[in-house]
Amino acid sequence: MRYVKMTTLQRVAIGWVGAGMLGVALAGTVQADHHGDKQDIVDTAVAAGQFETLAAALEAAGLVETLKGEGPFTVFAPTDEAFGKLPEGTVESLLEPENREQLQAVLTYHVVPGKVMAADAMNLDSATTVQGQDLTITTMNGSVMIDDANVIQADIEASNGVIHVIDSVLMPE
Repeated sequence: MRYVKMTTLQRVAIGWVGAGMLGVALAGTVQADHHGDKQDIVDTAVAAGQFETLAAALEAAGLVETLKGEGPFTVFAPTDEAFGKLPEGTVESLLEPENREQLQAVLTYHVVPGKVMAADAMNLDSATTVQGQDLTITTMNGSVMIDDANVIQADIEASNGVIHVIDSVLMPE
């Protein structure tokens, strides 16, 4: 896979434009590379095309290599549309170098160590994040909520874990 070097601001801009054009469906084909092997969590998310803001934030926070690591990780991944729901200026502020620790806290609040599939999550009331705080898991009528975010697509498997797509950005206390 070839990467084009872009500034964080360019990535965020692309994310905002892309959010309006892309649906929330994540095609299963993005999970495979040319050899049929699953990609890691970061490459799977980037290939989906609806996580540009998340990818830019991971890069700004210095967390890309971590999430490309062995894992396994469970990532509750907010879409570009989810980031768009935040108050104006929030994303830009978090991406500033002086706010790196706060950005890291927000992003690691979206990651649970281990591989938690949807069927497992439906039997849990909470899960402890890499950031250290617990996420509240609520199940109602077959739907799963993580804190106040709805899981809109579950069980996107990657080589080093699983991604669950959510419709809101989770904020630690």
